[in-house]
Amino acid sequence: MSGRFHGKVALITGGTSGIGAGTVRRLTSEGAKVVFTGSNAALAEVLSAETGAEFIAHRVQEAAAWDGLMAEIKAKHGRLDIAFANAGIESGDSSVEDITMEAWERIMGVNLTGVMLTIQHAIRAMRANPDGAAGSIVVNSSMSAYRPMGNFVAYSASKGALIALTKSAALHCANQKTKIRVNSIHPGVVETEMIRNVIDRSPDAAAARAQFNAMAPIGRMAQVEEVAALVAFLASDEAGFISGSEYGIDGASTAGMMGV
Repeated sequence: MSGRFHGKVALITGGTSGIGAGTVRRLTSEGAKVVFTGSNAALAEVLSAETGAEFIAHRVQEAAAWDGLMAEIKAKHGRLDIAFANAGIESGDSSVEDITMEAWERIMGVNLTGVMLTIQHAIRAMRANPDGAAGSIVVNSSMSAYRPMGNFVAYSASKGALIALTKSAALHCANQKTKIRVNSIHPGVVETEMIRNVIDRSPDAAAARAQFNAMAPIGRMAQVEEVAALVAFLASDEAGFISGSEYGIDGASTAGMMGV
């Protein structure tokens, strides 16, 4: 890999597994100093040993925990150049008729409030960079922002709201004449460890894999590395004029439909 992120500092939330872990691997391979957060210390230990990235236990939805996290990044690295707001959950979700307030508030807390807090604190840190207010913030939304799921109302609603949140933040940073950019990505089904575990536990693993692959017109699931590559592009100077944009990475799942 190139060293295009040499001297850059990145924060990745929800970085212990899946897309988050893949992005830790990608950015460190390109020279970035990466701090990643989450709550699974065992997975974090393995990833830190593999990549050299630093893990800090942190819950994105807890507003009071953010000042300490950002102070630690500033003390150790003196800057922040990249933030990937990746942490998200769907556990306990259901339909609009059946969802409990507890589940709604928990999912919204992580998926929406947690992302707002990530963006807010990243902007503040990037404003204080020694060479001026600059940086890239990438928000992990979902294709569910465009194709909501009837049995995952809180997840779908939170991912849709991230589009407006991202655009509002991008406009704010541009109007403030900073060089801080904010964009969102919208993955389809990605072959993460979690999806592989679901496939492996199925009575017919081959049929389960085929079902997941068929969810995208392109005929397969996305690979974690492909999503991480998109994050890396948006984080790089090559994307210097891209802000307030939405990037689908879903194998044409949300492109439309075939006629009859």
